[in-house]
Amino acid sequence: MEIVRKSENKSEIVFGTRAIIESIRSGKEIDKLYIQKTVSNDLISELQDICKEYKIPILKVPVERLNRITRKNHQGAIAYISAIQYSSLDNVISTAYEKGESPLLLILDRITDVRNFGAIARTAECAGIHGIVIPDKGGAAINSDAMKTSAGGLNFIPVCREHNLKTTINYLKDSGLQIVACTEKADNSLYESKLSEPCAIILGSEEDGISEEYLKLADQKVFIPMSGKIQSLNVSVSAGVVIYEAIRQRNS
Repeated sequence: MEIVRKSENKSEIVFGTRAIIESIRSGKEIDKLYIQKTVSNDLISELQDICKEYKIPILKVPVERLNRITRKNHQGAIAYISAIQYSSLDNVISTAYEKGESPLLLILDRITDVRNFGAIARTAECAGIHGIVIPDKGGAAINSDAMKTSAGGLNFIPVCREHNLKTTINYLKDSGLQIVACTEKADNSLYESKLSEPCAIILGSEEDGISEEYLKLADQKVFIPMSGKIQSLNVSVSAGVVIYEAIRQRNS
């Protein structure tokens, strides 16, 4: 099995169909898996079946994308190994309730910047957030840059990778959590919100915020009051403001 470290994003990659299959079976967490669009053979079919069994997302890409990652014989498949072990959302919620604590989660909708993700994870771990929920596609890679920016926080805070955030949000609502969307489209100030009850706070992408379909599911929509001319905060800073307002309310 050949594992190499790419300097571009400081992630470990495995290439070659059999090597990736062995990596999955050995228990390695796969962050991203690229398969060449035009490749079809028995090994690729076996790899796809294993990915379905282990719920690993697959991205079909042109061969040029793979060749930019490595010029070696990748056989039409390249996988990025995650720096962490993902957690079960069921376990995260039940563990919080069993401890007699009010669950407090973050849902990150398409936050793609690795350093933003790492900074959010660092703040979340320091504050005692019970877990972070991310989509299996369209989010930041959890690589060594994310680990470094989190100051090691990603070693301790549970991260749950979910296939369908809409389904996940509805599951959280059914589990007794209110959904709080932090968005400039809100009418209510963060400081007028109620965050002491079990809740999951949604933070949206750096480009266009929270997806409309998730906004519609929110029980509360809140904005962070600002007095300056820019009227815009980095998403990791916004996360810190919202997290610690929730902690303040819970400790009052």
